[in-house]
Amino acid sequence: MNVSHNPLSNLKLGSGIAPIPHMHRQGVGISLGTDSAASNNTLDIFAEMRQAAMLHKGNLQSAEVISSQEALRMATVNGAKALGFLDSGLIQAGYAADFIMIDTRSAHLQPLTIDPATIVYAAGKCDVSDVYVNGRPLMTNKELLTIDEERVLYDANRARKQLVESSN
Repeated sequence: MNVSHNPLSNLKLGSGIAPIPHMHRQGVGISLGTDSAASNNTLDIFAEMRQAAMLHKGNLQSAEVISSQEALRMATVNGAKALGFLDSGLIQAGYAADFIMIDTRSAHLQPLTIDPATIVYAAGKCDVSDVYVNGRPLMTNKELLTIDEERVLYDANRARKQLVESSN
């Protein structure tokens, strides 16, 4: 059994706090989700990792509840397993080449220590420089390669304007 933990969406909507540490102890696979732009706004898996790691520490008043390593696992290998991608979520031979690269030159990631705590507590979506899916680059040096970003933004804003105008 797998559960998608969406802590920011649940907090925003006032849905409560899922008993994730209890579920984990019972053997439930815990992955992270964002629950759509309609109820989360950011779709930021880095924010979800950070929130998942800290929310339960505060709620249960224990710094040992969900480690940064476990939060990172929820966002990677557990997410892949929950979606049925058994050859994804890890960087190892035989697995799909799905990965991101993080630009570690920013001040908030210094002094440089590449470990789960740095990724979960300090890194963010703005630090992602490259995205690969099945070995194919989708973003390089923060430039999208497969979609016209300007066109998507233009179309989205035009559609919003049309909706607002039609509702008046």
